[in-house]
Amino acid sequence: MQRVTRDDVIKAIGPVDDVTIAEIIGTGAATDELAEAQAWIANDDPLLNAGKPLPTGRVRELIDILAELETDEDEEKEAGPVVGEA
Repeated sequence: MQRVTRDDVIKAIGPVDDVTIAEIIGTGAATDELAEAQAWIANDDPLLNAGKPLPTGRVRELIDILAELETDEDEEKEAGPVVGEA
């Protein structure tokens, strides 16, 4: 079991802030757990249909962190232009 590194996180989810990287590494997750969390975030229906139990432990922690990232991205997209910017 290889624990995720900074490079693993950046390769998996792209450029993110240092706090998020630290949170992900701080879970103690392995690279396969990060991949599993991403699969759940991307589309949980096939996993549920295959009878896979709902994630727990580190994978659940990673899902929460990744879901927060998606929420932040959605809010940025919904925000209108800043006053004074064209």
